[in-house]
Amino acid sequence: MEGVLSVIPNHILKLHTTRSWDFMGFSHSDVAPAQEGHVVVGLLDTGIWPESESFSDSGLSAPPAKWKGTCQGVNFTCNNKIIGARYYNSEKFYDTTDFPSPRDSEGHGSHTSSTAAGNEVPNASYYGLASGTARGGVPNSRIAMYKVCWSFGCALADILAAFDDAIADGVDIISVSLGADFPMEYFEDPIAIGSYHAMKHGILTSNSAGNSGPWPLTVSNYAPWTLTVAASTIDRKFIAQVVLGNGQVYTGLSINSFDLNGTTYPLIWGGDAANYTAGADPGLSKYCITGAMNSYKVAGKIVLCETLWDGSGILIADGVGTIMADSSITDVAFNYPLPATQISTEDGQAILDYIRTTENPIATILVGELYKDVMAPYVASFSSRGPNPVSPDILKPDISAPGVDILAAWSPVAPPSIYYDDTRAVNYNIISGTSMSCPHASGAAAYVKAAHPDWSPSAIKSALMTTAHVMDPKKHPDLEFAYGSGHLNPTDAINPGLVYDANETDYINFLCKQGYNDTNLRLITGDNSSVCYSTEPGRAWDLNYPSFSLALLDGQEILADFTRTVTNVGSPNSTYTARVYMPPNINVEVKPSTLSFSSVGETQSFTLTVNGPPITQQPIMSGAIIWEDGDYQVRSPIVIYNIFSLSPISAFYASQQSVSLKFKGPSMYTKNGILGRN
Repeated sequence: MEGVLSVIPNHILKLHTTRSWDFMGFSHSDVAPAQEGHVVVGLLDTGIWPESESFSDSGLSAPPAKWKGTCQGVNFTCNNKIIGARYYNSEKFYDTTDFPSPRDSEGHGSHTSSTAAGNEVPNASYYGLASGTARGGVPNSRIAMYKVCWSFGCALADILAAFDDAIADGVDIISVSLGADFPMEYFEDPIAIGSYHAMKHGILTSNSAGNSGPWPLTVSNYAPWTLTVAASTIDRKFIAQVVLGNGQVYTGLSINSFDLNGTTYPLIWGGDAANYTAGADPGLSKYCITGAMNSYKVAGKIVLCETLWDGSGILIADGVGTIMADSSITDVAFNYPLPATQISTEDGQAILDYIRTTENPIATILVGELYKDVMAPYVASFSSRGPNPVSPDILKPDISAPGVDILAAWSPVAPPSIYYDDTRAVNYNIISGTSMSCPHASGAAAYVKAAHPDWSPSAIKSALMTTAHVMDPKKHPDLEFAYGSGHLNPTDAINPGLVYDANETDYINFLCKQGYNDTNLRLITGDNSSVCYSTEPGRAWDLNYPSFSLALLDGQEILADFTRTVTNVGSPNSTYTARVYMPPNINVEVKPSTLSFSSVGETQSFTLTVNGPPITQQPIMSGAIIWEDGDYQVRSPIVIYNIFSLSPISAFYASQQSVSLKFKGPSMYTKNGILGRN
């Protein structure tokens, strides 16, 4: 039919699941509340719980005059904080837990919304843990919720529709904490398409990088017109200690809200409590998985288990608590439906030895407490890593932000622990994921937008990236593939000195060089007048991106010329000098090495040439270029690495000649037709 650009399957995408702002040194004092009040943060998520204190409109004026949105559905009321709410369900499937309205039954959308733009709420906590003032990055700004995610996931058609509505409604920043588990070309990716249209209308989209780390090539949401956010830690950990009858104490990770008051209970090993009638044996019951446990032996006891589980196996079998010996995760704590903690495999063996050598072994699990993490920030093990699986010359992720043990608003009908059938109710919850880091960056972007309402999406993105705190490379063997430009630094982002700006024409040129023809290009732009004037594939070295990425096949010589243009947004009269650092065997030359400006808004261009010997089996080498004038430091990472034939443009690298490119379809990666949950 006329007007139909393309037809693609309605894939199901899944969610990328207060101290953090203070940890970043963001006191939030530089932008006036009135300025923030004009900014609208739109979220594509699971909905929102409007009665939460985080979304009270006390003291807020009427929505800005530009707002064209609506409040949709029954059993839901907007106010001057939540000024818009819509819901979408193209699959027409509702679980018994789902509300057919923008109301949140999963908790995820309330959590991300309050992280980005929630009010300041004193005395917020999770059962007394992490007590303090909860707040979003821009507590005076407005929220618009677009509910595209349900208990089954997030449908592609709904995501595209929500982007269209958010753009038409008048949002300023879009926050999307969801994505696919496998790479898709841009013209098949609903988030890439929707965020492209948002970019055309001056709206930056902030995306979660995914939770498939620490494996390489797992980053999702890698389009260059979006901001892709990795997850890092803050300076606290949640621990819960185990005390044995012999006085030995073992410390584990857990957000344990249950207080046994020091009472000890019989301690057994899960392998000694097999539910034989259900077909289990000690080899299975030692993991304490649901249904494998003998309630006659587990009831009234604490159970040592040999894997990380949700606690349901012991809870259903009437156990008191569980000690899980598993060293696979060491940087993220979970909350459970009963007293629980996760210790190391080695400590688990010591506890098992105690059980085996003691006539009446006993133990207790202490209530959770906070532990100072002096190593923070570092990128979480679950955070998806680069390199970019589709466009190797674009470094992804772009930036890292707090995404571990984040306290924020929650839906009281959603389970408060990782056990889905946990019937307790909380108003605030502590969870982790790139879903949590994304709204931190969204809030920071809204903060910059409030200070500079006329800045383009790429200018806001550049400001966030070039002012980021440098991450410690010794903690991250995958370097920028883990953290991008560095750790989010909202305070400095409103005054970056220089920005790398880009517009739709730049991105069309990028796509054409990636091998897109007019037909595929129009599937993204939605504009039948979009044309690729150059038919030759090429490198993305001239896209005005705030980072530099050079992907080479094994044995290729290091050689590239990057062209960039910077816009002065700092002092009217200023002179910037380039400073570069790289590994000693790589030479970097910047021409010109000095840039002089006489007015705000003036632009200057430069070329960065990188050369060095051929490299083989080199995962990543990195450095940076820093433009400085005495007041500002504008930093961009430079990465060089080996790549194999992975995408259409990689095929071009291998042939080193013009070729007719064929795009890989999703069938190459699809797992039963369902996109994976982050």
